[in-house]
Amino acid sequence: MNKRKIPKFANEAEEAKWWYANREELDRDFAEAAKQGKLKRVSPVVLQKRLGQPSRTVSIRIAESDIETARRQAAAAGLPYQTYLKSLLHQALERNEKKRAS
Repeated sequence: MNKRKIPKFANEAEEAKWWYANREELDRDFAEAAKQGKLKRVSPVVLQKRLGQPSRTVSIRIAESDIETARRQAAAAGLPYQTYLKSLLHQALERNEKKRAS
């Protein structure tokens, strides 16, 4: 089993699509690593350092109809709906920041 090269991504949606498209191969790699005893437990602190930017869990109320729309759109994009919503929120915030700066 060779170490897989993970590309750089322009945004979270692009990253999520890559992981989804490669999931079967990655699952095989994971199963093989487990079989060989190569899996390691990583502490939350170490994981946060590796990811670079910390994230926080938040709760918001969203209309059921919006959640259903997000689920349909996420499924069409091959993404989990929460990842899709997070990506949409990030893109909207970035767009608004650019508008404010100009």
